[in-house]
Amino acid sequence: MNAHELMVKAVRAAASAKLLLDSGDADGACNRAYYAMFDAARAALLVSGAPVEAEVVRTHGGLISAFSLHLVKTGRVPVELGRGINKAEEIRLVADYKGDPVDPEQAAWAVQQAAEFVEVMQREFAPQQPGPSQDTWPKPS
Repeated sequence: MNAHELMVKAVRAAASAKLLLDSGDADGACNRAYYAMFDAARAALLVSGAPVEAEVVRTHGGLISAFSLHLVKTGRVPVELGRGINKAEEIRLVADYKGDPVDPEQAAWAVQQAAEFVEVMQREFAPQQPGPSQDTWPKPS
């Protein structure tokens, strides 16, 4: 999947997270919020030209480590966003696997964080010379 396709997925997942939160599905909202961040981070790594092998960013731990190493520690992404994707993953794990319901305030935080994360990745890592089928990043809804 190329960076543009990943960002399309990220924007869609962030929008879905908001819809799920608004309908009272905190667990589903946390899942979609995390995956919005996951896909936006993958897109940013691709566009940045970071020397990361494709297999590494297909796993959650590998992606978060590569994102931190190549984009957060180098100062290209604010530390708060790096912490945010880590916390969103923790919340998603609770929502998806622990069986305990996620607190609605945590879910609202995750959805807001995902929207901000996707927006920053779009702004900071927009392709400099986009191809004909991807003239700009998709716009958040």
